[in-house]
Amino acid sequence: MTGILGKKIGMTQVFAQDSNAFVAVTAIEAGPCPILAVKEKHLQLGFDNTIEKKLKKPVAKYFAKLNITPRKVIKEVLKESGKEYKVGDEIKVDLFKPGDFVDVTGTSLGKGFQGGMKRWNWHGGPMTHGSTSHRRVGSLGSSTTPGRVWKGHHLPGHMGACQVTVQNLKVVKVDLTNNILLVEGAVPGHKNGYLVIKKAVKKGKKA
Repeated sequence: MTGILGKKIGMTQVFAQDSNAFVAVTAIEAGPCPILAVKEKHLQLGFDNTIEKKLKKPVAKYFAKLNITPRKVIKEVLKESGKEYKVGDEIKVDLFKPGDFVDVTGTSLGKGFQGGMKRWNWHGGPMTHGSTSHRRVGSLGSSTTPGRVWKGHHLPGHMGACQVTVQNLKVVKVDLTNNILLVEGAVPGHKNGYLVIKKAVKKGKKA
């Protein structure tokens, strides 16, 4: 299973010839990603050009040693068995074909501090008969035993801004000239957010 790094451009819709209907798709700028290092089971990839002065000195020297234009993003993906890779080779969007299925990993939208009803879909307390506990936490259900709050208890707190993977998104179109990948449905994160696109683990090519 090999992947590629990309950047979310936004959403649009295209006409699906097989179903005669418009399909909502996400446009992703995927690659080209130079191979920075070849490890036992992984490939280290870079994505999105940047200038040297914006990098920390060790990272800038790392790219200078490789003689590769500095990149903003460095991530690892699994190697595909039976293939040979060399440092400096590029992984391009033609890694995928229309009809393939991919898993897309990104950072979800941050929603700040949220109460339990929004964060965990609590149904809330009574809205009538003198109740003053409509959206509150209420009892935590721990008295003398165990005398503490159970770990993992659903409570208000920070919501979003975490790593999310959306699985089994169908590839609708691959534009090698512009390095654009169109996938059916939504992917995590905001516009210009960085993504990792991998071949789907649970679903293969559409029959």
